[in-house]
Amino acid sequence: MDKDAKLAENEEGTVLFNTDPIIIKYHYEIDYLHSYAQDSPFFTGLTRRKLLGSRCTSCDRRFATPRGHCMECGAPTEWFELPHEGRVHTFTTCHFGGQAFLKETPFTLIMVEFEGVDTLFLSRLIGARPEEISVGMPVQARFLRNCKFKPTDVYFVPK
Repeated sequence: MDKDAKLAENEEGTVLFNTDPIIIKYHYEIDYLHSYAQDSPFFTGLTRRKLLGSRCTSCDRRFATPRGHCMECGAPTEWFELPHEGRVHTFTTCHFGGQAFLKETPFTLIMVEFEGVDTLFLSRLIGARPEEISVGMPVQARFLRNCKFKPTDVYFVPK
């Protein structure tokens, strides 16, 4: 064993844009082929301004996010349309995000609860400052005009 082994280093540093919170410049790029497989109807629904959840064919448990089988009893699920209106269950303000969100920081993520649905839906909240957001606040779904087949094609605004 070589106890004096070291990783090779160069003189390259990191650009620091802010210290509290720390914001740095980081370049990342890759082409990636991905299939949504059984979740494809969810993304097709977004192109039609529909928000689809999954309903268990056995116990009727309703999930706000796509799943092929029930997390409670294991039975297959079927699609159903979620309402476009819900309430904030909880929220957080993000000061750093992936490459796609860096220009939008800080941004707010919310967990949306829908009437008659057993689980929550994670999405962005647009149009409210963090101090204006509260648990239980009514929100409404909005959809990007040009669908990108991404979960971020749907977002919420205060109602």
